[in-house]
Amino acid sequence: MANSINRRSWIRSSAFIAGGLAFCSGTISKLSAMPKRVFRSTRALTDQEAVLNGPFDLKARLLANENPFGPSAAAKKAIADVIDKSYQYPFMLLSQLSGKIAAYEGVAQKNILMDAGSTPLLLAAALNYTKGGKNVITGDPSYDDLPSRAEELDGKWIKVPLTADYKLDLDAMEAKVDANTGLVYICNPNNPTATVVDTEKLKAFCERVSKKATVFVDEAYIDYLPDPQAASMVSMIKAGHNVIVARTFSKLYGFAGLRLGYIISQPDTIKAFEKYTTQAWSISATTLSAALAGYRETDFLNDTLKKTNASKEYLYSVLKKEGYDYIPSSANFVMFPLKMDGKKFSAEMFKRGVGIRDWKFNGKDWCRVSIGRMDEMEAFAAAFKELS
Repeated sequence: MANSINRRSWIRSSAFIAGGLAFCSGTISKLSAMPKRVFRSTRALTDQEAVLNGPFDLKARLLANENPFGPSAAAKKAIADVIDKSYQYPFMLLSQLSGKIAAYEGVAQKNILMDAGSTPLLLAAALNYTKGGKNVITGDPSYDDLPSRAEELDGKWIKVPLTADYKLDLDAMEAKVDANTGLVYICNPNNPTATVVDTEKLKAFCERVSKKATVFVDEAYIDYLPDPQAASMVSMIKAGHNVIVARTFSKLYGFAGLRLGYIISQPDTIKAFEKYTTQAWSISATTLSAALAGYRETDFLNDTLKKTNASKEYLYSVLKKEGYDYIPSSANFVMFPLKMDGKKFSAEMFKRGVGIRDWKFNGKDWCRVSIGRMDEMEAFAAAFKELS
C-alpha cells in the first residue's frame, strides 16, 4: 500500500511540474502550505487514481478512455526518424505543427497554444479564471479535472445536474452565471456520460454567456462525432467571442502516453494562458514529430473510428443480451446503470483482469467502460456475464 501511495504522490507531483506551476508567481508558496490532496468521497476517482489502484496485469484496460488502436504507423516512423536530432530543442517542429492546425481550423497561429496534453491547459484555466474565489460552473457529472483544481486553489465549483437524457443542461448552467463567475466549463461530448449537446444550441449559448464569463469548451472527444468540424465551437472564436476550445491528441490519435494538447482562443486569452504554462518546453521532439505526421491522417483516423464503433456495437449487444440499459455514446466509452454496488462490481471485474470505472449519481450505481480492441471487449463480456 505504501508503494502505491508513493507512486500516486510521485505522479501527482510530476503533473503539477509539467503543468507549469513553477512558473506561476506566488503559487509555489501557496501550494506548499496546503494540505495534501485527499481522495474525496464526494467524487469519483480520476482515471489516474483508478489505474494506480488497480492491478497491473489487466486483460482489458477499459478504465481511462485510451485508444488502443493508435498511434498510426506514420506517427511511429516519425518518432524513430527524429531520434538522431532529439538533442535539438523542437521549437521549429512546434511552429510547423501549430501552423498546420491553424491552416486546417482557419485561424492564425497566435490563436493557438500547445502543451503536453490538455491537463496543464486545464490547470492554467483554473489558475487564471477562478483566482480570488471566482466560481466555475460545470455539469454534474462531468470531467472534473479543471473544477477540482480550482477548488484546491480557492475557487468555487458550482455543479449543475444533467438533463433527464444525461446531457449538459445548458439553460440551467446559464442561469447559474453571476458576477462572480470566472468560467463556464462545457465538456462536449461529455465525460463520463458520452452524450453530446445540440450544436446550434451550444453556439447560441456560447454567444450569450461569453458576454458575461469565459466559456471553456473541452472537445477532447469531438473526433468521434460524424462531423467534428461542424460540431466544434472554433467558429465562435473566429466570430470574436470570449470562448476557449480545448483539443487533445490523446483520444482518436492514440497519443495518451505521448502527451499533446492545445487550446484555440482569442490572442489575449492565449497570452493570459502563457503565464501559467511551460508551452514548448514541455513537449518532446518525438511527440511533435509524430503529431506532424499523424495530424488529419484521414485513412488512419477513419479506420480507427470504424474499429472503435465495431467494438462499441459489440458492447451494446452484450449489455442488451444481459438485460442492461445504457446511455447511447458519442465517444469512445459507454456508461450504463448497474444492478449491484458499484465499488463491489469494480473490484470483482478487477479480480477477473478487467479494468472499468464506477460512478454514483442520480441515486444509482453506474459503470463506464472505455472502448478497447475486440479481444478486450470479449474479456469484458466474459467477466461481466459472471456478475450480471
